[in-house]
Amino acid sequence: MDKLVAIGCFFLFGFLGFAQEIEEGVLWNSNIRLTWTDFKGKVPPAAESAATTASGISYSYSANLLHHEVKLDYEVNAFFYPNESWYKPELCNENTLAHEQLHFDITELFARKMREKLHRTSFSDDVKGEVRKIYQDILKELQEYQEQYDWETNFSRNREKQLEWNTKIALALKESES
Repeated sequence: MDKLVAIGCFFLFGFLGFAQEIEEGVLWNSNIRLTWTDFKGKVPPAAESAATTASGISYSYSANLLHHEVKLDYEVNAFFYPNESWYKPELCNENTLAHEQLHFDITELFARKMREKLHRTSFSDDVKGEVRKIYQDILKELQEYQEQYDWETNFSRNREKQLEWNTKIALALKESES
């Protein structure tokens, strides 16, 4: 089977959008936290939000048939897109930045979920369709989770809920380390 091209997507505050080579993204790294200087996008004129984090999951894979079994080699990554991410300095503080960082961390959590799902799946001859379905399911779940995060934290304004989510995601990332 042929090697397939990477597919990417990004989220803008929970809205699903697809991007293919929009820009070079910043790979998620547990040792690197976002700063406001990473947010290089222009604030849209009608923007009501204080900030937007554009992040997404990209994947690539190759599949080979070996002794009547499909062997899948894959790479799944979470990226932050600086030129699509923006903020309003007059409305933002360190709490807002922590909220935006968690959006990126949640994207990494779902990239890990996709890696785990690809690892556990036995593929048929329709690898392309099966991988695409896994990706689409993960994106749908990610979108819903990002929206839940924003609503429960009231976009970072509910500090108690924000602290709960910070702990919840840090624990989930720790538990999912490979």
